[in-house]
Amino acid sequence: MILGCAEHIEPGATSTAELSRHVELPWLATDQIPTERLGDWQATRVEAQHTAFLQYTSGSTSSPRGVIVSHRNLISNAALIRQAFGTTANSSAVFWLPLFHDMGLIGGVIQPVYCGGTCTLLAPVAFLQRPALWLDTISRMRAEISGGPDFAFALCARKVSEEERKALDLSSWQVAFTGAERIRSSTLEQFAETFAPCGFRRESFFPCYGLAEATLMVSGGPRDVPPTVVHAAASALEQQIVEDAPPGDAHACSLVGSGARIPGQRVVIVAPEERKACPDGRVGEIWVQGPCVAAGYYGQPEATRKVFGARLASTGEGPFLRTGDLGFLRDGQLFVTGRLKDLIIVRARNYYPEDIELAVEAAHPGFWAGHGVAFSVEVKGEERLVIVQEIEPRTRSLDGDAAFQAVRRAVSTAHDLEVYAIVLAKAGTIPTTTSGKRCRGACRDLFLRNGLEVHAKWVAGLHDKKSPPLVPQRLQSVGQPTAKEIESWLKQRIAAQMRVPALEVQVNKPFMELGMGSLDAVEVATDLEAWLQRELSPTAIFNHPNIVSLATWLANPDSVSEDQTVASPLPALPITTFDSSQLLREIQQMSHAEIEASLRQEMANQRR
Repeated sequence: MILGCAEHIEPGATSTAELSRHVELPWLATDQIPTERLGDWQATRVEAQHTAFLQYTSGSTSSPRGVIVSHRNLISNAALIRQAFGTTANSSAVFWLPLFHDMGLIGGVIQPVYCGGTCTLLAPVAFLQRPALWLDTISRMRAEISGGPDFAFALCARKVSEEERKALDLSSWQVAFTGAERIRSSTLEQFAETFAPCGFRRESFFPCYGLAEATLMVSGGPRDVPPTVVHAAASALEQQIVEDAPPGDAHACSLVGSGARIPGQRVVIVAPEERKACPDGRVGEIWVQGPCVAAGYYGQPEATRKVFGARLASTGEGPFLRTGDLGFLRDGQLFVTGRLKDLIIVRARNYYPEDIELAVEAAHPGFWAGHGVAFSVEVKGEERLVIVQEIEPRTRSLDGDAAFQAVRRAVSTAHDLEVYAIVLAKAGTIPTTTSGKRCRGACRDLFLRNGLEVHAKWVAGLHDKKSPPLVPQRLQSVGQPTAKEIESWLKQRIAAQMRVPALEVQVNKPFMELGMGSLDAVEVATDLEAWLQRELSPTAIFNHPNIVSLATWLANPDSVSEDQTVASPLPALPITTFDSSQLLREIQQMSHAEIEASLRQEMANQRR
């Protein structure tokens, strides 16, 4: 049954009237019920376990599912939010988030009703059209509570003009919650710095974590405390271990805590394959238990059993909700690192797409920030990295070759990872959920079906990487090559390896900036050894910053004996002979830190 007003029942009056006929539901005009029928109304007995509504998931990694939210779930989560936010009957909030999603519905409507406070609602499109309207409403209403996903704070920091900021007073804003997607420390810093003159305090940030399957909120807070940020060593994080990065580490991964575990909710980090609880500081899947966890998915018993019925293998404890999110616990704080289904695994190393996407979007001024995805595809039995990046809508022209090179350089420098394919897409091409989350899986499917709206595309796989490079062969009669001859060979060989014109390979540019990863360097070094007919150290190419430096060293006959001397096995690098296939197998079994230590040792030997 659909309840509405009489004026909307007339055929053609509204699209909702047509909808009621299409779904074959009766429409009751509540403003035309005869007064003598008022006594026919009967109160319905509502039990705690009864279904309050179906909350559909965002569908960022799979098709949306209807989560069965009971009255007990709803009241429990409302109480949990009140405890975390500190809301009272005097609290005032501003929400622009859509009401058909859990954060907008529960946070913007149900929570104010539960605590007796007030809330001002804005249309989502109004915020997107003019981000300053959100902050202006907070300022005018003297609101204490408001927030949204990370992109909302980033958008305001970029779009709100200096003139608009002069009219803002954000000193009343006590709880600036942020969640629903990866929280970036750079976004928080930029927003806090931009709006500090408006009275905004960094302590007002309230990072939190939640999902529809847990009604809404799982962790958050505490209030009036600056966000907790961990600068994790990238090499250890790839092995699912959290280690503090040394000061000044340019490749450190900054992770923002998503709040404290709130009493009444149990959060456990679990190794997903073994189903064993992980200690603090170890990355695993986030499992949740408590009265806010929903009953399951409507009409999907098998999915309900897998997601809501998880148990620890060691103790049989359960049931737990498997969130599908990866994270770790430290000092009572929950840190979310990514989605289990989105995790990219290349040569036994784990990469979080959010980190790669962040490096890519900063690589070129024509890229639209927050509108790129990274995922992997299988190519000849090997997982390879694909980047799809939307172009900024106002960009009129873009040099595709320069953009491709910028992407490969950024990914290689930040992650020592080779890119298989790059798609520069038109704005609005990447699939998103109704709440704006990027659907990496759906984008991957479009890429495989050639279904993306492409501005420009680069694919390394157009050439067989196993085929011999198109480089000049060395003549037997020729003596020791000169530095210029070696430079020319290296330019052509690296161009063939990176699938770019030789003119784009600059001899003075660092190898890493050419987009070369460690395996690229090993393959080039293997062919270089054969071309020179001279034994080289397996890592000789890493000991020199660019082509000119390497060619100069190789052209000096006096360096031959030195090179052959340092080519002997290093204690930290278990390789006895330079067999490229064996070397690749050894490298794949070593951690990034072990490889780096070996390279540093060899560089020290070279200097001596």
